[in-house]
Amino acid sequence: MRSIWNGAISFGLVSIPIKVVNATESHTVPFRQIHTEDGSRIRYRRVCELEDREVTQAEIGRAYEDADGTIIPITDEDLAHLPLPTTKTIDIVAFLPADRIDPLQVEHAYYLAAGGVRAARPYTLLREALKRSRRVAIAKLVLGGRERLCMLRVVDDAIAMHSLLWPDEIRAPQGVAPDAGVTLRDRELDLAGALMELLGEVDLEDLHDEYRKALEKVIAAKAAGEALPEAPGPASGGRILDLMTALEKSVRAARRSRGEEVDEETAAEMPEKPAAATRERASQSTQPAKKAPAKKALAKKTAAKKTAARKRTV
Repeated sequence: MRSIWNGAISFGLVSIPIKVVNATESHTVPFRQIHTEDGSRIRYRRVCELEDREVTQAEIGRAYEDADGTIIPITDEDLAHLPLPTTKTIDIVAFLPADRIDPLQVEHAYYLAAGGVRAARPYTLLREALKRSRRVAIAKLVLGGRERLCMLRVVDDAIAMHSLLWPDEIRAPQGVAPDAGVTLRDRELDLAGALMELLGEVDLEDLHDEYRKALEKVIAAKAAGEALPEAPGPASGGRILDLMTALEKSVRAARRSRGEEVDEETAAEMPEKPAAATRERASQSTQPAKKAPAKKALAKKTAAKKTAARKRTV
């Protein structure tokens, strides 16, 4: 794998030469832009405004545009003078439990490869220290033209790095949740829990990009001059507006998918755990009724004793 950044991990006084390589790859089907009238390609060209001619990548540099429109060229030599240690160093600043990292902060994933034979021992040291502590390392580095926050963690026998958004780059979820107060019935929560239990867990390795496969079928059919595959129609049964009905139908459908027999005429039954809880609540609610006769008998005995005592006194 081709490295996209070379430098070192700074772990206290320990320096670990490393190379950063991409840990992910895109399998998206690529599209080209075309002129719809004649099917010809649409291309973007880099043109110099002053000379009105297309320029090559080697002729292109970077610059900063000031507020008044002044263009200030910035060269690689200028950037080499940045007063930051993180331009060539992944500077570890802390070690935290992994659950302290908000998933909203996680951006891209990379692998850190040991940069040569002399890096093998300190690389292994950091990896095993992370394993033993069950923590992740929080570090900073300059990548892609800006300083980034990142997280280092162990994946199999390698150290992976995730670039993180800075905390002030995460928007607060204000105005996202419903404004109106919503009251849920116990039955709705029980059915939602039952549906979660029935759907169960899944091995992520079994999940695939179905959209990409379907798109490839359409492209193959069109390239071969064949009829395009038929798109599936809308789900039968129409739109379900009642939440309780939707939950019950979902539970029944989940049971059918597991090969269980389902009575369509009755309401969706709860799994064993919720059913047991319901029976327990029902049992608790009937206990006072069972104790009532015992209280009446005790009252009769007490009254009889008082009557006998008055007779003896007379």
